[in-house]
Amino acid sequence: MAQWTFLTHHAHVLLAVAQNNDAAVRDIAAVVGVTPRSALTILNDLESAGYLEREKRGRRNHYVLHADRPLRHPSNAAHTVDDLIRALLDVT
Repeated sequence: MAQWTFLTHHAHVLLAVAQNNDAAVRDIAAVVGVTPRSALTILNDLESAGYLEREKRGRRNHYVLHADRPLRHPSNAAHTVDDLIRALLDVT
């Protein structure tokens, strides 16, 4: 049987950034289980869609999440990124 998960790589990258908004791309990729190139592509997608911003801090990036943004699928659009983070991460 093929391996699959309930969340997309985009959701996993978003959650990885929520856990560590100063993580390097290679570290995000390792947490998610994708290549650094894939992680960078996903970060670009999330930035283009307005879900995060990148700020340069020296040689590293700092990510600012826009947690008030709605989820993209029509059946989940009543929920926000913050709802997803709170549901899946141990945050208070």
